[in-house]
Amino acid sequence: MPVISDPYSFNEEDLYVDLRSICGQPLFLKCEGFNFAGSIKLKPAREMVEAAERAGVITPDSVLLESSSGNMGVAMSVIAASKGYRFLCVTDSRCNLSTRLLMEALGAHVHVVTEPSPHGGFLGARLDYIRRQCARSGRYVWLSQYTNANNWKAHYHRTAPAIARSFPGLDVLFVGAGTTGTLMGCARWFRHWHRPVRIVAVDTVGSVTFGGAPGRRMLPGLGMSMQPPLLDASYVDEAIEVEEADTIRACHRLARHGFLFGGSTGTVVSGAVDWLARGDRPALTAVAIAPDLGERYLDTVYQANWIRDLYGDAVLGDDVVTSDAQLRTDVPETRPASSARSSGKRS
Repeated sequence: MPVISDPYSFNEEDLYVDLRSICGQPLFLKCEGFNFAGSIKLKPAREMVEAAERAGVITPDSVLLESSSGNMGVAMSVIAASKGYRFLCVTDSRCNLSTRLLMEALGAHVHVVTEPSPHGGFLGARLDYIRRQCARSGRYVWLSQYTNANNWKAHYHRTAPAIARSFPGLDVLFVGAGTTGTLMGCARWFRHWHRPVRIVAVDTVGSVTFGGAPGRRMLPGLGMSMQPPLLDASYVDEAIEVEEADTIRACHRLARHGFLFGGSTGTVVSGAVDWLARGDRPALTAVAIAPDLGERYLDTVYQANWIRDLYGDAVLGDDVVTSDAQLRTDVPETRPASSARSSGKRS
């Protein structure tokens, strides 16, 4: 029976979903959302904070500062609350409302950037704000998940070895590319393993990480508007891009089978299934990493009006109910018992 005294001491590392019956391809999905931060970002957040503590960078007067589209902000909020630190998360208008409310519930202050930088997009605007804050006061400690080597080291020490223990015959690993911390940590570890593993990075269309043209990206998590400083492409065997509409469809396909995952997972699954289906490939042992679960995306990825406004009516086809009128047609109307209605009493 696990008994813990701080929220970052628990993280389920060994849960996988076999997606063959859902997606028709041999793919195991490593679920990273089962901890008190709800995502894989708990590992690098802890690694970065504890490294800063060991280096004496953080003092009782410090205010931790980080840019995040969501999950890193929540992870930092959990750790800051547990350790008694103040934390300021700088995000932008694409961050899910539920994620912002969660950070605030944990005691964090959240600053939302509403206008993108002319040259660096929303990320550039967030980083400009952080630099101004750091210049104003020495109390701010910016851990910088985009440049901090402890980001990828967390996955080198924990995520990759956990996958290797569960799948000693692993052939291919699919990893989403955001800051590229997970990607680089896993790729570096498997480069020196006893057998070759093909590392496939999954990015989103509109991201410039692997040289693609910049474009609109509405889903937080994967993709960058600048070259990730942590990225060393020599460790990556292949990079593929996924349209956000395909991300939406993958999320809903999984949800129709009872698995509610976030947008980043939908991107990775969509890319992995397409990759596995292409060509005449022999039987492979394939694993994809699911960074989080889907509850924080109920007002975006799983909200019909939001989907329709951004991606059009046809994005989901017939897979989802998209209007109240259809819902009323498909579901019989239920009425309260007449005795309860007439009595005026509440149960």
